Amino acid sequence: MTYSLQQVNALSLDEFVKVFGPLYEHSPWVAEQAAAARPFASFAQLLGTMQAQVNRAHVDQQLTLIRAHPELQGKTALAQLTANSQHEQKSAGLDQCTPHELMQFNALNQAYRDKFDFPFVIAVRGLTRSDILTSLITRLGNDHAVEFNTCLIEIAKIAKLRLIALTR
Repeated sequence: MTYSLQQVNALSLDEFVKVFGPLYEHSPWVAEQAAAARPFASFAQLLGTMQAQVNRAHVDQQLTLIRAHPELQGKTALAQLTANSQHEQKSAGLDQCTPHELMQFNALNQAYRDKFDFPFVIAVRGLTRSDILTSLITRLGNDHAVEFNTCLIEIAKIAKLRLIALTR
């Protein structure tokens, strides 16, 4: 189902959180906090309000948000993902990894998690498996602060793409 701005502004708090909570993986608090700013004049304002909640959150809450995102995985693990993450990872062909690619993803995901203590987060829509692997390798060279902020930027991209899919 897609929603008009008028419908969004008319949703109860529970309905709003049910619809927009999934924009930020397993983090309905973002939608709960943003709901108080209704009525929104545009979807850009809605997204900006939600992202402002993330930006204002304590670093521990931001870390929890990053950690709520799944690692990029092959088709055997897709069933464990949220519907949004399943769709996004399939759109990037991650369900069609060759055994060699799967081995690369597993090794790089582990190296990334060992270095940063959170999963590699990237907005995969529109990317290929090769693009994602290249980004993962490149981002392993970042320091913790840069990578933490990069993950938050990627989460904002994911939320925007998910919002676009929900609205008209």
